[in-house]
Amino acid sequence: MPRPIDALYLAAATLGSPVWLPRMIRTGKIHTDWRARFGHGETLPRSGRPRVLLHAVSVGEVNATDLLVDALLQNDPAIEPVVATTTDTGFARARSLFEGRCAVVRYPFDGSTAIRRFLDRIRPDAIGLVELEIWPNLLAEARRRSIPVAVVNGRLSARSHRRYGRIRPVARRLFGGLTIAAVQDETYADRFRSMGLAPDRIRVTGSMKWDTARITDTVEGAAELGTAMGIDPTKPLVVAGSTAPEEHRLLHEAVPAGIQLLCAPRKPEWFDAAARDLEGCVRRSRGERGDGGERFLLDTIGELRAAYGLAHLVVVGRTFVDLGGSDMIEPIALGKPVVVGPDLANFEAIADELLAAEAMVQCDRAGLPETIQSLLEDPGRAERLVDRGRAHIRARQGATITHAELLAHLAVGDPAR
Repeated sequence: MPRPIDALYLAAATLGSPVWLPRMIRTGKIHTDWRARFGHGETLPRSGRPRVLLHAVSVGEVNATDLLVDALLQNDPAIEPVVATTTDTGFARARSLFEGRCAVVRYPFDGSTAIRRFLDRIRPDAIGLVELEIWPNLLAEARRRSIPVAVVNGRLSARSHRRYGRIRPVARRLFGGLTIAAVQDETYADRFRSMGLAPDRIRVTGSMKWDTARITDTVEGAAELGTAMGIDPTKPLVVAGSTAPEEHRLLHEAVPAGIQLLCAPRKPEWFDAAARDLEGCVRRSRGERGDGGERFLLDTIGELRAAYGLAHLVVVGRTFVDLGGSDMIEPIALGKPVVVGPDLANFEAIADELLAAEAMVQCDRAGLPETIQSLLEDPGRAERLVDRGRAHIRARQGATITHAELLAHLAVGDPAR
C-alpha cells in the first residue's frame, strides 16, 4: 500500500520534470536500467549465510566500501556482503571492483512499492548505509521487516545538519529509524544526537577513508597513461582530480605556461564543457596525444589514480565551488603535495585534521596561481607536506574492521555490539 511520502515524491517528480527530464536526455542518463529503478532488478537466491546489504550511492562511496567488503569476509566468512548502488557510474565501478567477491545490484527509487520489491528480491539480514543515505520508505519497510539498519562511516555536514534542522520533527522520526549510526568523529556524533538519535545508538568509529589510502610511490598504469596522452615527463604536471564546472577555466588560467595541467571531471556530463574551458586540450577518450601541448582532459572513468601517479602537484576538485570537495587522502598517500580550496564540507573532519597537521595547503581562487607556483618551486616544502600527511594517514587507519564487526553482529542478531 502506498505511503503518504509517495505522493510527495510523485508531486516533486512531476513538477521537476521540465528540469530533470531534459537533463537526463542530454546526459544520456535516460538510458538507465528503469526496471531495476522500480524494484524489478536481480533476485538473489538465499545462500544460507547472513546477508549484509551495503548501500553505496556513487563512485566515491563504492570505493570506500571496497575494503569493508574484504573486512566482512575476513572477519566472518559466513557473512555474505551485497553492494547496492544508485548511479550508473557507481554501478559500473562496483561491477568492476567486486567481481568475484560479492553480488552487485542496483538500488531503486525510494517509492514504497519499489522498496518492497527490492527487499523481497535481496532479502538482507542487515543494511549498512554508507556515509548518510537515509530514505523514508527504506527505513519504514526495514523496520516493518525487523531488518536492522546502520549508517556506516557516518557523517552529517554542517550544511546537511542545517537543512534537517528546518524539518526537525520529520528528521527526528527519520533518524529514529536507524538501529545504529557508526560515525566518523564526535562532531558528527553531536549532530546525529541533535536529530533525535539516542546516544546509545551512536558509535564513534573513525573514518574508513583513511583505510582506503594505499601508501605507495608507484601506481599501476601511470606510465602507460602518460605515454598514451603524450604527457612530457620533463615538465611539471598539475593534476586536478574530481573537478566541477567553473573550476576548469579557473585552473586553466591559474597554471602558467611551461607547466602541464590535467583535469579529471567528477561526472561524465561535465566532460564536453571542460574541454571547451581547457582550450586545445588533449582528450583521453579520443586517443589523442599531446605532442607538446600543456592541457589534458581525463574524460574517462577509473583512471584518476593513475593520473595522480604522474602528478608533481594535485589540486583537489569541487573545493573551489560550492559542492563540498572531493577526496584528498588518496593523492597524499601517493606522495603528492595537495592544494585544496575553501569548500571542504564533504570532508569536514578529515580536512580539519590534515590542515592542522600541515599536511596540505588551502587557498582561495585568487591565491591559487601563487600557491601552485610556490609549491612547484619549493620541493623541500612539498616533501614535508607529504611526510606529515602520510604519517597522519597511518595513525588514523583501522576503522574498517570496526565497521565490519558491527555489521556482522547486526546480521546475526546481536545489536548490542
